[in-house]
Amino acid sequence: MTNSLQHQAEILQDRFGQRVAARLSEGVTDLPHDISERLRASRVRALAHRKIVRTHSAATVVASGAGAALTFGDEGLSWWGRIASALPLVALVAGLIAINVVQNNSRAVEVAEVDAALLTDDLPPAAYMDPGFLQFLNSSKDTAQ
Repeated sequence: MTNSLQHQAEILQDRFGQRVAARLSEGVTDLPHDISERLRASRVRALAHRKIVRTHSAATVVASGAGAALTFGDEGLSWWGRIASALPLVALVAGLIAINVVQNNSRAVEVAEVDAALLTDDLPPAAYMDPGFLQFLNSSKDTAQ
């Protein structure tokens, strides 16, 4: 709350300074050259001694339309902030790798079950590749119905 009030006070001071400068600049063309040069030199010195205000603001939430964004001020992200912003990407990659491993394991289990069923069956595996056996299965299915 106090940061906001300080910011508003600084904005009002800047506006006042701009109005005073504009008012003083109106009569510059009517002044003699030596006086205008002294004024210019004074302005340069004043700008050199101007107090530069740096504010360190905390993270704020800015609403724009229907969405909102988390901002960290003008100083950018710190080292920890960069790590924290990369963390969701790392979690996503780890999740995709875990899903791939689980699916590969389930496929291997399914293939092993089929192989075990073929090897423990009364028929030899070559019988399943015989086209006549497929016709026999189809004809026996038709007679059963």
